[in-house]
Amino acid sequence: MGDQKESLRKITHTLAMKNEEISNFICTLKQNLENLETNASRVQEDLESEFTSLHSVLDEMKGNMLTRIKQERASRTYELQSQLSACSKALESSEELLELANQTLCSSGTDGFTQAAKDIKDSVTMAPAFRLSLKAKASDNMSHLMVDFSQEREMLQGLKFLPVPATPEIQVSECQVCDNTVTVVWTLPEPDIKIDHYILEHRRTNHEGPPRIREEYPWMVVEGIREMECTLTGLRFDTRYMTFRVRACNKAVAGDFSETVTLETHAFNFKLDSGSAHQNLKVEDLSVEWDSSGGKVQEIRKEKNRTNSPMHSPARSALMSPKRAPTARPGRDRFTAESYTVLADTMIDAGQHYWEVKFDKESKAFAVGVALRSLGRFDQLGKSSSSWCIHLNNWLQQSLTAKHNNKARTLDCAIPSSIGVYVNYEEGTLSFYNAKPKQLMHTFKTKFQQPVIPAFMVWNGSFSVVTGLQVPSVVQSGQRKNSGTSSSNASLT
Repeated sequence: MGDQKESLRKITHTLAMKNEEISNFICTLKQNLENLETNASRVQEDLESEFTSLHSVLDEMKGNMLTRIKQERASRTYELQSQLSACSKALESSEELLELANQTLCSSGTDGFTQAAKDIKDSVTMAPAFRLSLKAKASDNMSHLMVDFSQEREMLQGLKFLPVPATPEIQVSECQVCDNTVTVVWTLPEPDIKIDHYILEHRRTNHEGPPRIREEYPWMVVEGIREMECTLTGLRFDTRYMTFRVRACNKAVAGDFSETVTLETHAFNFKLDSGSAHQNLKVEDLSVEWDSSGGKVQEIRKEKNRTNSPMHSPARSALMSPKRAPTARPGRDRFTAESYTVLADTMIDAGQHYWEVKFDKESKAFAVGVALRSLGRFDQLGKSSSSWCIHLNNWLQQSLTAKHNNKARTLDCAIPSSIGVYVNYEEGTLSFYNAKPKQLMHTFKTKFQQPVIPAFMVWNGSFSVVTGLQVPSVVQSGQRKNSGTSSSNASLT
């Protein structure tokens, strides 16, 4: 009986998924019907406007074309209505089966359970929901019936609907995703000299399958493309995939969109863990600003609910470590004392990753690097064996140093406006780059014994982090070239 229940649970899950799929398709069909009515009305109005200027000689042809449109609309409406009706009936039947299956599962008696389960299984096998085609039988696009007779008034006998451009096909094997840039390439079934331009639409998504009715992100449109390829640059890959579709346009109408193509846009994304941040750091999304009154304001507010004892005086409280704040990673206390640090919320335990940070060059002190999760709440970046960093010091004398385990090496390079950080976990490589020219500043070579976390420090300044970046190809090339060779930028010892 236990196996039968498990089998019935699987059937129930399958039915629920199928019902959701059909419901989604029904929404698509309803939207197609609405679009069909809108588009049919639009092309009919355009046709009426054109025929008004052609007078009596075009009356007969006008009637013929109106009939063509009405027949097309009626034919497609009939097909879509029939399909909608069939899907609705199938969904109703499937919901009844689902309800019966749930009732059978919830019944306390065992008499007749085996037969009931078998009957339900047989019914599911024959259910119409699994024999339906979930592809619309008719398109809602009526643009092939649009007209523009301004050039053909002297050629009335050859009057016909404007040709619709063929549907392009995106060539997935020729598309490229690299350096936060996507190049999309497509072809046509045959050459068409009348095509004026192409329209490319793209949308971010975390789902690999076909587009859904309710997507989290909207379509973005690129118009006026003259070639059969388009390159999108400066992208931030904060989702797992990007979906693309393209259509061709002539001087009058646009053709159908191509089949959607989904490309993987793998990149390293993280947020800043505000629960780990020092109380003097104001964290907003991926930006951090030093706030000298941050801790004092918090302590003064707490004073209103405290007794007036020397232990809780404002002067003493300013030196005490704050209470543990809620955080996405349980057990991580805020940094305190002179460790003006904040960590990311994502650990690195494999692979190659890259991110950049823009900082105020007038900051009294700034550091960026990685740290172990065990980094102490009083530890400053680079001053223990649990962290590695590049440190900018603007206090009294300006310096830029690489720090690890309380050892420092002065770097002989100009102070950049932004720094790129590269991590190869398996190789134990941590490199820092002048982000704009991708010029290597320093490399630590080590062996990570446990996962590391992006780490940042600022005192009397500010910075912002840029995530969703792929490892730049110039960085990968440089790393391969330097792999296995000695370097003056070796790890500190």
